[in-house]
Amino acid sequence: MKAKNDSEHWSAVEEATELLHEERFREGMVELRAVLKADPYNPYAYYFLGIAFFEVGEIEASRDAYVACLKLAPGHLGARVALCHVLRMLGDVRGAIREGTEALRRSPGDAEALYALGLAHHARGDIPAARRHLEAFLATGPELEVAVETRALLASLGGEGEPPPANDDD
Repeated sequence: MKAKNDSEHWSAVEEATELLHEERFREGMVELRAVLKADPYNPYAYYFLGIAFFEVGEIEASRDAYVACLKLAPGHLGARVALCHVLRMLGDVRGAIREGTEALRRSPGDAEALYALGLAHHARGDIPAARRHLEAFLATGPELEVAVETRALLASLGGEGEPPPANDDD
């Protein structure tokens, strides 16, 4: 069997991505599994399966799908960033930081990687690293909603640029 090229892999998942876009996640999962049955080497199918699993709350299965995608396509930035978030959510902060760091190594300055890595460092309790990555994320000009949330998280971290806590003894 001849190896499929990138456009053939993408073409095979188009119908499933439409289902996911329509928030028909379970139907999309069925379609993606059919794609993988026909071609178990389609990294896009694993990536979108990871998204579908995440959306239905199957976080461990989501992790496994992203890992499978990265085995086939180590440079897939979306899968690596998503894996960083999923690992953090599952409590594997060390793994999340490893994946986020690799994402940034492969794509320096990427906003999504900076954000994911900032949250992973925050989960670890490394406030200086969290602050550094989240501030770099804000410098990329993200959408208003996530920027507001990120600024609120940074404000809760205290530190540089924050006023000292009020002293009630004065």
